[in-house]
Amino acid sequence: QVHLQESGGGLVQAGESLRLSCAASAAIFSRNVMGWYRQAPGKLRELVATISSRDSTNFADSVKGRFTIARDNAKNMVYLQMNSLKPEDTGVYYCSAGPTWYTTSYWGQGTQVTVSS
Repeated sequence: QVHLQESGGGLVQAGESLRLSCAASAAIFSRNVMGWYRQAPGKLRELVATISSRDSTNFADSVKGRFTIARDNAKNMVYLQMNSLKPEDTGVYYCSAGPTWYTTSYWGQGTQVTVSS
């Protein structure tokens, strides 16, 4: 059973934008903090951004001012808008859901984002 499904990844040039989308099952979406993580080749998975049901957000320092996160409660969707992309933003981006902003209970399968210089 797929609880989280990402879409929207791709190949872009530095400075461009991408929007990632995550479709969640209703039961998971309503009860959890939603978020995005990423994993670059040879590196650990890292937090990118989270958003609570009350729209409280957290961002990694490396993306503050460039990325925004939003949730659509009517559609059970969470979005990651990525602007001014840099090559170091390259990686597999995973949608997440968990009881707090620092714990994850569910993962999506991931979507590849590649930023060329």
